[in-house]
Amino acid sequence: MGKHFVSVLTTVNAPYSVQLDDAALAHCLTSLDLAKQHPGHVSAFLGEVPPALQVQFAVMHDISVPDLKALAAAFSAWSGESYPLAA
Repeated sequence: MGKHFVSVLTTVNAPYSVQLDDAALAHCLTSLDLAKQHPGHVSAFLGEVPPALQVQFAVMHDISVPDLKALAAAFSAWSGESYPLAA
């Protein structure tokens, strides 16, 4: 995993005692039900990680960009938060 992706995990995990590795985070980005199991982590990913890096992370984990955008939109609707990829 590249240096940029380490910063993704640092951003996502920083405030939480439960730490997700890249595979676990990617798994959470594949469905709304999974995202709801770690809402803080997913919210940090969608809201604090730059969108271009979100896309690179998703592609590296075989998540299509349209699927990531759909997850962002669904998570936004569920959480009430706004995220760049959800627009």
